Amino acid sequence: MIDIRPATEDDFTAITAIYAWNVAHGTGTFALEAPPESEMLAGFHAVQKLRLPYLVAEEDGKVLGYAYAAPFRTRPAYKYVVEDSIYLAPEATGRGIGKALLLKLMELCTKRGLYSMIAVIGDSENLASIGVHKACGFDYTGSLPRAGFKFDRWLDVVFMTCDLLPYTPDPQGAGWDG
Repeated sequence: MIDIRPATEDDFTAITAIYAWNVAHGTGTFALEAPPESEMLAGFHAVQKLRLPYLVAEEDGKVLGYAYAAPFRTRPAYKYVVEDSIYLAPEATGRGIGKALLLKLMELCTKRGLYSMIAVIGDSENLASIGVHKACGFDYTGSLPRAGFKFDRWLDVVFMTCDLLPYTPDPQGAGWDG
């Protein structure tokens, strides 16, 4: 059984390895070199400082994937909007784990009073990620053609958005900065 739970510092050897695999083999990230665990932990602490969710999917004590929400942009006007990131170990793909992580992330961000989530998907051919986001209620909102170059080819970036809360002229709550 898959357990979706908050990440801890103890998960970062596995999280770093999952991201490194995705950097080396995938186009979901445009990173060309995997960062060290210390850099991954610094990102985790930045997300924690904003009280945003950072989750892992675990089965039988093994981390199979992770997801987190972070500010889409850091200027204060964006404080009600987050961007999701989801990465899976290769053996975890096609099992519904990415969808489970995304749904839990959306639930926690909605409870936090965030109004919108944006998916910035590397590679317009990343049909699995596009499909998971669509299945979770995201709408296609645009793309940036040839935004990156990796594995000897140009890659597009796909943008998808999902409303977490109904829009109001006067949003309530502090957003991710309060």
